[in-house]
Amino acid sequence: MRHSLPFLGMLPDFRRDPVGFLQRMAEEQGDVARFPLGPQNVVLLRHPDDIRNVLVTYNQRFVKSRMLQRTRILLGDGLLTSEEPFHTRQRKLVQPAFYRDRLVRYAATMAEKAAAAGDRWHDGQTADLDQEMMRLTLAIVTATLFSTNVEQETAEIGAAMSSILNMFNLLMLPFSEWLIRFPVLHSARRFREARAKLDSVIYRIIHEHRRSQTDQGDLLSMLMDSRDDAGNGMNDKELRDEALTLFIAGHETTAMALNWTWYLLAQNPDAERRFHEELDTVLGGRLPGYDDFPKLPVTESIFAESMRLYPPAWGIGRRAIAAHTVRGVEYPSGTIFAVSPWVTHRSPELWPNPERFDPDRFRPEARAAQPKFAYFPFGGGPRVCIGERFAWLEGVLVLAAIGQRWRFELDPSHKVEPLPLITLRPKDGIKVTIRRR
Repeated sequence: MRHSLPFLGMLPDFRRDPVGFLQRMAEEQGDVARFPLGPQNVVLLRHPDDIRNVLVTYNQRFVKSRMLQRTRILLGDGLLTSEEPFHTRQRKLVQPAFYRDRLVRYAATMAEKAAAAGDRWHDGQTADLDQEMMRLTLAIVTATLFSTNVEQETAEIGAAMSSILNMFNLLMLPFSEWLIRFPVLHSARRFREARAKLDSVIYRIIHEHRRSQTDQGDLLSMLMDSRDDAGNGMNDKELRDEALTLFIAGHETTAMALNWTWYLLAQNPDAERRFHEELDTVLGGRLPGYDDFPKLPVTESIFAESMRLYPPAWGIGRRAIAAHTVRGVEYPSGTIFAVSPWVTHRSPELWPNPERFDPDRFRPEARAAQPKFAYFPFGGGPRVCIGERFAWLEGVLVLAAIGQRWRFELDPSHKVEPLPLITLRPKDGIKVTIRRR
C-alpha cells in the first residue's frame, strides 16, 4: 500500500486526483482494494458481482456514506440523502412524475429547448461547450420541473451551482459540517449564500404553484398531487428537498453527460458520421419526439459509451451498518464500501481496450453479454437514480436536435481534463468552434 499519513490516511492523495487515485488502487490491488481515507477504512469494489451484492442483494446492510450524508446541508432529506423508511415513502411519492405520459410531454420540451439553443449560435462562433450545455439543461429542467422560465436568473443560479459544487473538497474534510457553519470562512460563506439563492428560487416557485391550485403538467405539480399510503402529501420543506435534488441532478449531471459526448464525437469522425447519417435518415430535419427514441440506436449507443468513459456520477459510497463478507473476508460495521463507475467501466477484464471510444460496445447483442453491473452510470438497486429514463430521453433527444444542424470542433490549444467534484466536470470547460453542418 502507498504511504499513509497519521489520521489523514491517504486522503491527500485522493483529494488531489480522486478518479486517478481510485484507478491506481484497483490496478495495484485488484477487484478488492483497501485503503484509509481520514479516519475511515475504505474498501473499493470493482467486480460486478461484488457491486451487485452491495447495491442490490444485501443493500439493507448499508446506508449512504458520511460524505454523501453531509450533502444534507444542501439537499435536506431528498431522495439522494434520505434513509429508510422515509426514503421508500418519498420514492413512491416521486415515482409518478416519471411515468410514460409525463415523459411524452417532457420530450417535446427537451427538443424545443435544444433547438432554441441552436438558434442562438452562428457558424464559426467560438464558445465554451460546458457553459452552453449548462445553460441548455437549466432551461430544460426549469421548464419540465417547474413550468417556468428563470432566464433572468440564469447567471445567478449558475454561479450558485458552481459555488456549491466547488464545495466538494471541503465536504471531504473531517468536521466539514462544522466548517461550513464557521462564520468567517470565505468558502463557507459563499456556500451559504448560494444555498440561500437556490432556496429563494425553489420556495418562490412552490408558493406560486400552491396559489394556482392547478396541475401545470410539470414535475412539481405531480409531487404536490402525490399522496402516501396514509393519504398525506408533502409539506413545503419536503417539496423543497425533492425539487432541489431533482433540479441539481437534472441540471448538472445531464449537462456533464452531454459535454463529454460532444467532446468524444469531436475526436471520432467515424462515429460522428454514423451519428449524422442516422439523424438525417430518421428525422429528415424535423425535431425529435418521444416516439423517435427507439429509432435512434446509434445516438443512444454514443451517449451510453460516453457515460462509460466519463460517468457524471463517478463514485458511490456506502457505510456498512452490519458486518459484510467479500470473498471470504468479513468487514465490520462502519466500513466504507466504495464502487466507482469510472473504475469498473475501465476494467480491461470487462471492457477490451477500455480507453477506446467504441459505441458498438452497446449494440444489443454486445450489451446482453455483459454482467449487470459492468455498466452502472445511474447506480443500481432500490436507490437507482429515479430519473434514469428522463436522463436517457433528454440525452438522446438533445443530441439529435442539435446534431442535425451543428457540430463542434475542439480548440487544439485548450487542454480538456476531468475534474471529479460531485459530478465529473471538465476542469476549465471545453473550448470549441461551432460549425453549421
